Amino acid sequence: MKYDIILCGVGGQGVLSVAAAIATASSIEGLKVRQSEVHGMAQRGGAVLSHLRISDAEIPGDLVPKGSADLILSMEPLESLRYLDYLKPNGSLITGGDPYDNIPNYPEIEGLHESIDRLPKSRIIPAKELARQAKNPKASNMVLVGAASSTLPLKMESLKKAIELLFQRKGKEIIEKNLHALDLGANS
Repeated sequence: MKYDIILCGVGGQGVLSVAAAIATASSIEGLKVRQSEVHGMAQRGGAVLSHLRISDAEIPGDLVPKGSADLILSMEPLESLRYLDYLKPNGSLITGGDPYDNIPNYPEIEGLHESIDRLPKSRIIPAKELARQAKNPKASNMVLVGAASSTLPLKMESLKKAIELLFQRKGKEIIEKNLHALDLGANS
């Protein structure tokens, strides 16, 4: 088994927390993980990209080759389209639906959503709204992990344990809010 993921978004959206959650869940299941990150100017809303490769065998490199990603998981719609050349023909794209309007002339959201909807295996998730329902507006990223859970080659129990481990220093309340966001995303 080999599963390649492109994780993308904008600085401050929690792309690296998503990478950590999925990588930790993979390790819990005894899988091998390779990860590479590219940070933009995060404080200024720069692009953040993470390559995440999961396998039950040795992985030859950190970077996902173009045309071979099983999943693009994006925190916002424009970034999801920026990396389409990485997606394999039968790959999935899951993105948060709300724009992070960080550039002049940000494209019209309707046009972005139409482009995404044309892809055969795409989903646009109301991640911000679901995070608010979880009483943690910062948990849009965990909503998206939940939305991707049916696509990922991982058990939900492993994703939950990973979230518990990643947020343990922030206390039980934050863990519970992030787990609730994960569940809301899984049921979206």
